[in-house]
Amino acid sequence: MGLTSIVLLVAAAALAVAALSATVWLWPRLAGRGTPPVLGRVGLLAACQTFTVAALALLVNYYFGFYGSWDDLLGADTGTAQITAAGAAAGLRVLDSRVVPGGRIEEVTLPGARTHLSEEAYVFLPSAYFKEPTRRFPAIIALTGYPGDPRNLMTRLDLPGRLAHAIALHQVNPAVLVMMRPSVVLPRDTECVDVPNGPQALTYFADDVRQAVTAHYRAAPGRDSWGVLGGSTGGYCALKIVMSRPDAFSAAVSLSGYYKTIVDGTTGDLFHGDKALADRNDLMWRLARLPAPPVDVLVTSSRKGEADYLPTERFLNAVRPPMRASSLILPSGGHNFNTWNRELPQALPWLVQQLAEPAPAR
Repeated sequence: MGLTSIVLLVAAAALAVAALSATVWLWPRLAGRGTPPVLGRVGLLAACQTFTVAALALLVNYYFGFYGSWDDLLGADTGTAQITAAGAAAGLRVLDSRVVPGGRIEEVTLPGARTHLSEEAYVFLPSAYFKEPTRRFPAIIALTGYPGDPRNLMTRLDLPGRLAHAIALHQVNPAVLVMMRPSVVLPRDTECVDVPNGPQALTYFADDVRQAVTAHYRAAPGRDSWGVLGGSTGGYCALKIVMSRPDAFSAAVSLSGYYKTIVDGTTGDLFHGDKALADRNDLMWRLARLPAPPVDVLVTSSRKGEADYLPTERFLNAVRPPMRASSLILPSGGHNFNTWNRELPQALPWLVQQLAEPAPAR
């Protein structure tokens, strides 16, 4: 039974209710002194709390999408942490394909010719992709938070459906959507850092993903046609990737993102004492010390409920030309899918509108 299964969640909730009912029913019978009654009461309390905590943990995981499977939870998900010698000839591999409203979604593996990393992704191809076989399209890399599951970008945020709807209303031109998680070597959180003598996560997204998608699909190769969108850790990565590599990307959307690398037990030592590298991964340091990149960014937050509201205001105040920044600030909203679903109807079209569509081939 899958970790995110509704059946498992309902079963856990039923067991929690049953344990509580049993505790209420049996407690008077175990009110006596002596070892057996004491052990009985301890057993009832332990069972009641265990099943309740398990049900709550499953509910929280189901809502926020922290872990997508038991292997993911236990750190044994080898399918999304392949580090293989993937040369340029290896190419993108399509694992599955299905028709959806407004286009098609393909499950793929994206090899890294430069970094030798490999990651699973879901690629949304709009209907126009199949109707116009010579046309090239803008492309967006969409990133989850950490640990995240790229399927949440479809099931919880409905990015393909939102993009197809905006295309149908002629709000935006058709675009290719590449949905991924930011950590390329789970269970480690790389924070999209090129780790010294470790996974080159930033280079993987900036070079390898773009190369693989452009080579396999008709994605436009120019930097003006590429953008990045993400939430939480994915939002931080989106800003950093675009600001660090304006030669490869021109626009980004950060949903409740932060502005400095998080270093904790999930990341390990990302910089190995290299202060210059740590500084370059601090977006506020970049704005203060490095030339402003010619990119457009949109950052979102909430005045009440988001811890990143004041840092977001400081980030916006620090931006200077030729970089341009816009903001979408809600009156209230937490760090969750519900908040991002309220922001995406404006944020996703904004991003697509920043991307250039190349002139038709003659």
